[in-house]
Amino acid sequence: MGAMVANPHEPMRWVSVSSEQVDTRHAAQEAASAAAAGLDGAAPDVAFVFFSPHHRARAVDLVEAVADTLLPRHWIGCSAGGIIGGGHEVEERPGLSITAARLPGVDVRTFRLDATDLPDPDAPPRAWDGALGVPASERPHFVVLADPFSFSADDLVRGLDYAYPASTKAGGLASAGDRPGQNVLVVDGDQLRSGAVGLALTGAIAVDTIVAQGCRAIGSPMRVTRAQDNLIVELDGRPPLEVLRELLPRLSDRDQRLARSALFLGVATDPLVDEPAHDAYLIRNILGVSPDNGALAVGDEPRAGQSVRFHLRDALASAEDLEGAMGRYAEHVLARPGSSRPAGALLFSCMGRGQNLYGRPDHDTDLFREKIGDVPLGGFFANGEIGSVGGTTHLHGFTSSFVLFRAPGGA
Repeated sequence: MGAMVANPHEPMRWVSVSSEQVDTRHAAQEAASAAAAGLDGAAPDVAFVFFSPHHRARAVDLVEAVADTLLPRHWIGCSAGGIIGGGHEVEERPGLSITAARLPGVDVRTFRLDATDLPDPDAPPRAWDGALGVPASERPHFVVLADPFSFSADDLVRGLDYAYPASTKAGGLASAGDRPGQNVLVVDGDQLRSGAVGLALTGAIAVDTIVAQGCRAIGSPMRVTRAQDNLIVELDGRPPLEVLRELLPRLSDRDQRLARSALFLGVATDPLVDEPAHDAYLIRNILGVSPDNGALAVGDEPRAGQSVRFHLRDALASAEDLEGAMGRYAEHVLARPGSSRPAGALLFSCMGRGQNLYGRPDHDTDLFREKIGDVPLGGFFANGEIGSVGGTTHLHGFTSSFVLFRAPGGA
């Protein structure tokens, strides 16, 4: 059901907080009290709650404390390997974050899905209206959270793009477990051990995304000239292994070492462009190379005619990519006449980023604050990140996917 009770003439208000209390109920009460204070005691229209594995076993206490203290009208959340709250990252220790908002003039609807709820791929778009409870004509924006062991997020994002082409979609996969049944999803106070949860926002709100895949290109763009399933058989008429044997010796010593463990393939999102822009590649894993025919196995199904380019990933490339993505957002969105500033934001960042990549916490959140401003920012470290590249929504890895909420137009 929807909730649209705030005074529509008030500005939207966001707050993000975190607690590192070890006791689950105390952590939830501390964070919920701080979030309520940040909203001057007003019940939020929406809240996002993320919590580390330390709190998973007492999810019932967590849910009760948040519901009783914060009184959110609608909320979703999940267990995570690390959390982000108040613009800071908490990894490898107990953490719980709440990001909440008053959204005047915005209708909020939550939903829950299991694998059997997804419409058939051949079903018309209106089948998704029924599954999610929101018609495409309302141009909803979506935030979705899923359990990676029981639900196909790929199928979900493909369906959302098909049925809601004008909508923004973002989210992440729960990351506090390593087998089915370990993760916890939360929706409006209910707890699930499988499936997906989400919410749709319609009305007086604009939602933007910033996706940083953390790679830099090497070599030149090439065309896939032969492909089969997830195998690239030829690049520009040559076996990919032959192309790599020619490319790698040209790299610096450092990049040659990096290519042994951090070599990826960028697949252009627009097959008609000969030399795609830096941010027009979808980064995919290289799964292996056949010594027999030199074919390249990748984590995608490339098609003949697509432009591709090899990429490397390291901390420096990741930082540069994120800084560039934020700079483009500031230039092309925030600098537009009449554009409003973000009032709140969420970050879905890969478990492989954070201090594991940069050697210190708060790298991405610090850069966000520097480039975008002191915007309430929450989120979590995910087992897969959902965000748009080249106008199409994808499930990513090793990515930081930001979703930013602001008033529409110049409001």
